[in-house]
Amino acid sequence: MPHEPQPPHELDAAAVRTWSSLAVAALGRAREDIDAINVYPVADADTGTNLYLTAESADRALAAALGNVPADVSETTGAGPGAGAGTPSLSQAVRAYAHGALIGARGNSGTILAQLLRGVADVLGDEPGDRGPGRLLAQALTRAAEEAYRAVAHPVEGTMLTVAAAAARAGEAAGAAAGTAADVARAAYDGARAALADTPGQLAELGRAGVVDAGGCGLVAVLGALWQALSGQEPAAEAVRGRAVPVPQPPQPCDAEEHGGPAYEVIYLLEAAEPAVGELRERLDGLGDSLVVVGGDGLWNVHVHVDDPGAAVEAGVIAGRPYRIRITHFGDERRRARGERVQRAVVAVVPGEGLAGLCGEAGATTVLARPGEVPDAAELADAIRRAHAREVVLLPGGADQRAAAAAAAERARADGVRVAVIPTRSAVQGLAALAVHDPDGSFDEDVVAMTAAAGATRYAELAVAERQSFTSAGICQAGDVLGLIDGDVAVIGSGLTETAEAVLARMLGSGGELVTLVLGPEVPDALAARLEAYVQQGHLAVDTVTYRGGRYSAPLLIGVE
Repeated sequence: MPHEPQPPHELDAAAVRTWSSLAVAALGRAREDIDAINVYPVADADTGTNLYLTAESADRALAAALGNVPADVSETTGAGPGAGAGTPSLSQAVRAYAHGALIGARGNSGTILAQLLRGVADVLGDEPGDRGPGRLLAQALTRAAEEAYRAVAHPVEGTMLTVAAAAARAGEAAGAAAGTAADVARAAYDGARAALADTPGQLAELGRAGVVDAGGCGLVAVLGALWQALSGQEPAAEAVRGRAVPVPQPPQPCDAEEHGGPAYEVIYLLEAAEPAVGELRERLDGLGDSLVVVGGDGLWNVHVHVDDPGAAVEAGVIAGRPYRIRITHFGDERRRARGERVQRAVVAVVPGEGLAGLCGEAGATTVLARPGEVPDAAELADAIRRAHAREVVLLPGGADQRAAAAAAAERARADGVRVAVIPTRSAVQGLAALAVHDPDGSFDEDVVAMTAAAGATRYAELAVAERQSFTSAGICQAGDVLGLIDGDVAVIGSGLTETAEAVLARMLGSGGELVTLVLGPEVPDALAARLEAYVQQGHLAVDTVTYRGGRYSAPLLIGVE
């Protein structure tokens, strides 16, 4: 069905707003087609979806910056209340657009798209000087391609990068010929379409499958939307839908393991200084492949494919502050792409980024609980949907999260998902439950075993008192170390080590076979060694395991099974 013609725009904030809306619409129409031809780097059939979600995040951020959405959304864009007051500038619009893509980038393709938009913003966000709109846009497209190549650890030709470079070259030629911004956009669009048609001959995986590059398809859609915004003319053909570039029957998606690739995709936002990011790139490059790190000015989006997702998250913790961590198993993505649900999954609320990586590695879908924040029912319901399973075991992690967990479970049951909420009261109980999880056994038996393991785990937490107060162990002063056992203050001490030993003595007094220690981000490894030695001296038959809780975790969590 033909779409309503769009009025042409100058190269201004209104043009960026129109471009964004048209790009979301174009990617939405092409989403399934792009997913279907997704072959490289992993045939997980999600490139179209990732590009669409990235563009959608960018569009929301742009709308917030221009004052077109509620103010609470603007908090994620850096635009405060009233950001839309007055006439927004081109610089404000493109920077908000790029920032929204950065914070919402999904997958390899979405992360590259975010960096392309950042490159555009770096040029269009500056004073134009004596450059006309056409020349300015051409330089922006060139910067975008250059930044995207730099962001990818090992660029490969025949991909989205190749299409971006061809678009930039065509745009530069049009700009050099004194073309308008619309002329440059049209040239870039045509150059991208031509480059896309050549991708099967550049990349063996595409040639064998008989398809063009999926990420390049998405970029063609975005560039077509740019030309439409500036010219008012709808692209005559959408290459992404196979009319401009014939696409044979797509291959079926497959597991990464079948091709010897890493099993997990890890994505997170990272607050870090640029020197630390350089070191992070080296660490992650040694862990896996498909490494893309985009961003700047202290905020980065990190994407990598690895076999050890915990190590990838830990590398981020070393570099700075990682958050919004997403860990995806490619085998699960294959099943989702085919519309298949896995039989059973675990969703766990965890109070620490290191624990999120650990539980993700064990196969759980995780929800990060920050200090003073309780995940709401909507967030837990979204995690259950992301698990994409017929049966879900939900580990809420604390008594204050049970109401939200129960509400989320009811929502999921209404959608036909069988959900069991195990009343865990601490992350260490969740770890104990995960350790006995049997996805191949019956649901009821699995829930009973996990519930029994959680219930058999006594839990303790060490925290620092913020003020003087009365506790079940007496009066504490600000700065005292509190040892809480099963939720009640049992020990008041002056140091972390001494208090931890006193807590362990009480907990092991009634027996135990395994001690689990979860160290907070500021706690030295020496404490773990000291406590392990303490347990071994007094209880030779008791084993000890230690994990890093990561940022947001308590100073020390203890579990005794």
